[in-house]
Amino acid sequence: PGKGASVIQVEMRDLRSGNKDNVRFRTQETVERVRLEQDEYQYLYGDGDDYTFMHTETYEQVTVPGELIGEPKQFLKEGMVVTIETFEGEPLRVELPAQVTVEVTEADPVVKGQTASSSYKPAVVEGGVRVMV
Repeated sequence: PGKGASVIQVEMRDLRSGNKDNVRFRTQETVERVRLEQDEYQYLYGDGDDYTFMHTETYEQVTVPGELIGEPKQFLKEGMVVTIETFEGEPLRVELPAQVTVEVTEADPVVKGQTASSSYKPAVVEGGVRVMV
């Protein structure tokens, strides 16, 4: 306290690699804010671990690796509209809708007496994803 200049420590993440780093800035320093573009794309198809989307206005197609989408990729359906954030034309993040409607393809039978309280049971929805319903 009282010695040296004031500093701000910030945890920064590289948008391309995902690596995090702690950086210290003096209070006089300024940092340029990154400008990401957000556009709507329609999901077309998956090929292995690559997923192809089409811009809803320009019809430009972009292929995104599955690791960029993460776990939500299990819920992708043809024709679904998603938001893709890009920096200098490079996709950085894919955001699916907050809610999706899927069909239950398999579920455990109802157990008599369990309906009095809100209990969940495992089910399989289209695409083979296991969820609790």
